[in-house]
Amino acid sequence: MVSAAAPVVFETDVVVIGGGPAGSTASTLIAQKGYRVELFEREKFPRFHIGESLIPETYWVLERLNMLPKMKASHFVHKHSVQFVSATGKLSAPFYFADNKPHECSQTWQVVRSEFDLMMLNNAREHGVNAHEGARVLDVLFEGDRAVGVKVQLEDGSHREVRAKVVVDASGQSGLLQNKFKLRVWDPLLNKGAIWTYWEGAYRDVGRDEGATIVIQTPNKQGWFWNIPLHDNRVSIGVVGPFDYLFKGRGDHEQTYLEEVALCPAVQERTANAKRVTGYFATKDYSYRAKEVAGNGWVLIGDAFGFLDPLYSSGVLLALKSGEMAADAIVEGLQASDTTAAQLGKWGPALNQGIDRMRRLVCEYYEGFSFGRFVKNYPHLKNTVTDLLIGDLFTDRVDAVWEPMETLYSEEKRAPKSWDAGTPEEIAANKLNELFLPDGPRP
Repeated sequence: MVSAAAPVVFETDVVVIGGGPAGSTASTLIAQKGYRVELFEREKFPRFHIGESLIPETYWVLERLNMLPKMKASHFVHKHSVQFVSATGKLSAPFYFADNKPHECSQTWQVVRSEFDLMMLNNAREHGVNAHEGARVLDVLFEGDRAVGVKVQLEDGSHREVRAKVVVDASGQSGLLQNKFKLRVWDPLLNKGAIWTYWEGAYRDVGRDEGATIVIQTPNKQGWFWNIPLHDNRVSIGVVGPFDYLFKGRGDHEQTYLEEVALCPAVQERTANAKRVTGYFATKDYSYRAKEVAGNGWVLIGDAFGFLDPLYSSGVLLALKSGEMAADAIVEGLQASDTTAAQLGKWGPALNQGIDRMRRLVCEYYEGFSFGRFVKNYPHLKNTVTDLLIGDLFTDRVDAVWEPMETLYSEEKRAPKSWDAGTPEEIAANKLNELFLPDGPRP
């Protein structure tokens, strides 16, 4: 009897699982410091992904990655602002980012993720990352409680063990290590889903407003639509609502989407002369975070650490920021020969605090917060609210908005429960993040 051949064993400094924005960010920044990085991505790029709107604070990480020249040379639509449409159809004044911060960082982009993510991954390669596509990480290897590498199946079907001083889990919502250690904590409040499609020739504003993200509250206040203009005369338009409202007792995704459009004149107007160019996508996205960002020899970043409701387009920022913060801690740890949980996860409290600020703004919106009313009552805080919208989440200065916001509460309203306040087990057991992709073309 012939025994199976033992997998070939390689050694490196850092292994990164996943080649999305979080994984490509962390791997690039670590490689820039001269360390050997092996990245394993299970899919072949380009591949579809949702999360198309960048907010201005991504600029600073993109600058460190040397991505800005590529972004400036791209055909991605320039984004200067965000606007809100109320349930009654009233359009807010634009929140122009540059009015708040007159710097080139205040112009950002609306991206097609299949293109943007490939640009990010190739940029990692240019910085020395050895990135493998079509490579499936089968397991993270441990000695005691310390991660020491991974077992991988490469695209050709061969198996390889890669030993490393640090393993970075950027595996997305599949959450390889999060599931292994049962670290996931479901948010008790944010239980949303989305259905969307892509339109050609939909209405878009002109000039400075051409690339604006529009957030349109549905007249029945059950949810909201995003309107994100992309290049090639396409617009991404999706509806977000409570999971039960969108997916229980309704028809198929197409029927539900069209029913929601029929209830929303602002969306009807924007799509009146447009042609739908894809099928209907859907996602059941439950917000969550992990109890820990790191352990001995391992780190969680991006969606492998947590997912936050996409209302304010914070997804790519949190991917880039967590990748950056983790990379800096890893480099510092490698230089000091310290890859303990304490060193690798020292950035966790700061990340959580930043996510908490964006989450608070998300929860307030769902509880009826009006930007127009707030600015009317507290005009001196308009710039501070805009700071939150641009993703300036990692400074105590923005906390100045919370007490004034609470003065506008109705008598029975209270501040939102924290993300780790607890979700009943019988509810948590039925939560799952799922993505439904239609046949046919995808951006």
